Amino acid sequence: MSWIAPGELRRNEPMSRHVSWRAGGMAAQCYVPKNREDLVDFVRSRAAGEKLHVVGLGSNLLVRDGGLDATVVLTHGALRSSTVAGSEARGTVLEVEAGVPAPKVARMAARLGLAGAEFLAGIPGTMGGALAMNAGCYGAETWDYVVSVTTLDRSGRIRVRTPADYDIGYRHVALRDAGVAASAWPEGQAPLEPDGEWFLSARLAFPEGSSENALQRIRELLARRVASQPLGQPNAGSVFRNPAGDHAARLIESCGLKGEREGGAEVSRKHANFIVNRGGASARDIETLIRKIQERVLRECGVSLVTEVRIVGKPLEVKEIAQ
Repeated sequence: MSWIAPGELRRNEPMSRHVSWRAGGMAAQCYVPKNREDLVDFVRSRAAGEKLHVVGLGSNLLVRDGGLDATVVLTHGALRSSTVAGSEARGTVLEVEAGVPAPKVARMAARLGLAGAEFLAGIPGTMGGALAMNAGCYGAETWDYVVSVTTLDRSGRIRVRTPADYDIGYRHVALRDAGVAASAWPEGQAPLEPDGEWFLSARLAFPEGSSENALQRIRELLARRVASQPLGQPNAGSVFRNPAGDHAARLIESCGLKGEREGGAEVSRKHANFIVNRGGASARDIETLIRKIQERVLRECGVSLVTEVRIVGKPLEVKEIAQ
């Protein structure tokens, strides 16, 4: 993965270096802020018409091969503070910045003797990404524990919001007073954060528990993850949301799609709801395989699978591919 120095604005940066699929096109510009204050100053300094995308670990993102005509801001390594911020009725409150990896929050809470955060160990992204999509696993979701969030909008305005300000559901978070509903965007192409605001940090409350029990639970969940997911190959986690009352992996496997390939992309033989990059996969390979899965499952099972991963950018034109 390419290293960009804090405060550096790099042009024509390959996003394959910054997404977990290790595939995709270039961003017109890429910036790593030095800290929260630098991020706020950077956003305020950009021209009003300049498109911004805020990205954490890129673990839930596919950038098409034609790239992004936008500035990508990478928060991982910049917004990395996590502290105990007091207590409230639901328990001890942790204040965590958006660039902190979710598994780090799980370990921090466990060492403090708190319960409930263990599921975050199974989320391979930052807290900003977890907040943006209400990430969850093993029966828990991020917003179950949110007390408040601090956000930054495109004009540089900072706000403190509570869960009451959002429409929150399964892999869905959107501002209630937003002008454009998330459902109005093409599948997978909604903004990378709800409605033009980016999460700077969150306050999360966890009840008292046992440090020993929490750490043991984390070990069990990680062992389960290693046994069931293709962690040794580049992937973006679960590609599709689970339909009500069913599992996307079961439907995909029932259609005989495990091991199905498109170029360098393959439906994982270990977990059917994962697509892995076997080496040299393009974003086009991955997206084509996604559409093939959707078409087959709809035809054979009558179920429309909705992508959990975000797909952004433009495809390569045919003449560009030929060159």
